[in-house]
Amino acid sequence: MAKSRRRKVDWAKALRPLFKKYKRRKHPLGYENRYQLIAMVILSAQSTDDRINELAPALFAAYPTLGDLAEARPEEVFRHFTSVRGCIKKANWLISLAKELKSIENIPMTMAELTQLPGIGRKSANVIIRESGGEAEGVIVDLHVLRVASRLGIAGEEDPKKVEKQLMEEISQKDWNAAGMAFSFLGREICRPTDPKCSSCVLNRVCAYYTSIRNK
Repeated sequence: MAKSRRRKVDWAKALRPLFKKYKRRKHPLGYENRYQLIAMVILSAQSTDDRINELAPALFAAYPTLGDLAEARPEEVFRHFTSVRGCIKKANWLISLAKELKSIENIPMTMAELTQLPGIGRKSANVIIRESGGEAEGVIVDLHVLRVASRLGIAGEEDPKKVEKQLMEEISQKDWNAAGMAFSFLGREICRPTDPKCSSCVLNRVCAYYTSIRNK
């Protein structure tokens, strides 16, 4: 991914059309409660949301609650998602998490607590906080966000933590929960890796990538 030069743009104002379009849209993972959310977020790392949505119903039919999952053995759990990268490791994480939390009421809502749980990093914690209606402590940065932020020119790094820091500096905290998934949805639907639909993008006026291809 090519690094983009950061420009003087009033991003708080420029991003309003993007937030208006996407801010109320639910995450693509088809969870029904916070137990399912946290489990599916862990499983979705290095996989696709669509794939996890296909596999998750059988997993939750076998283990409807965290208590049920806590009693399971790894070899029983990972057979429900053997096609997922790191399936054995993720099965161990899920069981360890279930044993630690015991019930859905004990799933934490803060970055510090969530990232102490097995299999949960900053991106996963940001997703869980956002989908749970918690107070944002960061910005979701997935592969789509990395691509969109670079092309726009709002962030000039490739490391997710550095990109998150730059986004947090440019975007008001009240919009952090909206921002990450808005960028992600834009990347999934418009700002695709190949053949991006730049003419349909609500941010093309301020996009460094669009400006560069127009000026060629």
